[in-house]
Amino acid sequence: MKGMESFQISAWDIAAFLGYFALLSLIGFWAGRRRKAQSDDYFLAGRSLPWYVVGCSFIASNISSEHFIGMIGAAFIFGISVAMFEWGNVLTFSILIWFFIPFLLSSRVFTTPEFMEKRFNLALRQFFAVVTVIVNVVAFLAAVLYGGGLALEKLFGWDLWLAIAFVGIASGVWAIYGGLSSVAWMDVLTVIIMVVGGLLVTILGLSALAGDSGSVVDGVRIMVERNQAQSGVYAEVVRQNAPHIAHTDTYNRLSVIQPATHAIVPWTGLIFVVFTVSIWYNVINQFMIQRVLGAKDMYHARMGIVLAGFLKVILPVIVVVPGLILFAMHPEIMKLPWAEIKPEADKGYVHMLQTVIPMGLRGLFLAALFGAIQSTVQAVLNSTATVFTMDVYQRLLRPSATERHLVAVGRITTLVVLMVAITLARLIPLLGTSLFEYIQNLYAFFAPPFGAVFLLGILFRRVNAVGATAAVVLGFLFSIGLKLYVALVPGHALWLEPFMTQAMVVWLFSVAVCTAVSLATPPPHPAQVTSELTIDWRRLNIFSQLGSPWYKSVVLWWGLFVATIAGLMLLFSGIWL
Repeated sequence: MKGMESFQISAWDIAAFLGYFALLSLIGFWAGRRRKAQSDDYFLAGRSLPWYVVGCSFIASNISSEHFIGMIGAAFIFGISVAMFEWGNVLTFSILIWFFIPFLLSSRVFTTPEFMEKRFNLALRQFFAVVTVIVNVVAFLAAVLYGGGLALEKLFGWDLWLAIAFVGIASGVWAIYGGLSSVAWMDVLTVIIMVVGGLLVTILGLSALAGDSGSVVDGVRIMVERNQAQSGVYAEVVRQNAPHIAHTDTYNRLSVIQPATHAIVPWTGLIFVVFTVSIWYNVINQFMIQRVLGAKDMYHARMGIVLAGFLKVILPVIVVVPGLILFAMHPEIMKLPWAEIKPEADKGYVHMLQTVIPMGLRGLFLAALFGAIQSTVQAVLNSTATVFTMDVYQRLLRPSATERHLVAVGRITTLVVLMVAITLARLIPLLGTSLFEYIQNLYAFFAPPFGAVFLLGILFRRVNAVGATAAVVLGFLFSIGLKLYVALVPGHALWLEPFMTQAMVVWLFSVAVCTAVSLATPPPHPAQVTSELTIDWRRLNIFSQLGSPWYKSVVLWWGLFVATIAGLMLLFSGIWL
């Protein structure tokens, strides 16, 4: 994509960006000004967050540079199928609303590792805490900082080290100062800016694609026709890259249902993704679930996830459709050697800022990009500090530490984690893969064993600590062995190559190990299988605090969310387009 060096901004752009940053800082100061001497206040916002803050913060924590940079690039290469990383959350969100929120809130835990100890044992809590810290730094924080630094490097010619450090420090200051309260309330403004800015990028991109008419409707028609890739250069590049993308002669860029050999979204993975990665990411991943634990009560927690679900409905319009627009505009990029396509694709969002956004509006989109980055950085920093302070420092080193001391340790931890992540972020380009695939591969490695153990622990009282520990340890070893097998053994089955398929196989293995070992050993202690920690099928203790009158009902709005996702998946099933 040419012209990357010519990006310019006007005084209005600078004013818009600085205005956003000033307003964001004001919100961070206002929300964090409250007393923070108690760990409950600093790490969980005093359990006082209303549903709209829970929902906005949940999504803002999820969206970052891997979406605006990585996911748009992935959509450019793979097509609409990457939208399943958003729409496919429908089942996970439903399980979270109806099954997991009641248990997590009734247990009054600070962290999901703490829940692991109550349900299983201390060893599993500590192992999960250590893995959480490592994943937060390596898979989340370093990747997000690299994406933000890459954007500044391409836009303004900054040195990548300087750009990464700037993004990290500018994003981390309020997480250190105000804890979850500052982070969550700032996310409300961030989501508004991201949605408005992202939708305008898509609209202006479609208008540019339409040419002289400037009609968005014409732009949609042209985008769909070219992504159908039935003739010309579009069909040529699809045939050229189909062996790399799906190990087939061709692939449907406008279908969410892809072959079992597809590189990132095989249909087999779609069936199990909720159990393999999504439960881990959305439910037991501390930096996501922490805003749920900070909700006022169960109703606000549930309605927050419903709001997050509706935001997931529109996210592909912001982070997938631009990739389809770029393919329609620049199919020649797909003629490059396969290894060169991915780095070029990651420049997609920045390229759109350059080519379709007029001077005077660019500040808004820079604010949207920075907002996406800073919200995730803050969320990861705050959650990592929470896990280290509560699950490692207090539990193992200073059980008698005062509340004020724990808050101080949390702040120091935040600063140290930030410095480590800035250093690691600079190493990501050496891996030779796209930002999106780097992150998804790490998810698929870490998630399945813990997802299996957590789900079984809540659903089945017979599952015990011995079985859970065996499943986690053997699950990780099996995952490593599977990756070595695929990498080193010629003639292996092609369907084993996609990381989602590998996650599915590891999850099934972990479920089998956990079940078999649990049944072969004594049952858990009664205190580990109370109604606050496992489902009591006789009482069905999951249907309280659903909201009234009818227009506030969790059931109503959840049903509309599910129906909308079902309609979209049917539309893009490959039958209609």
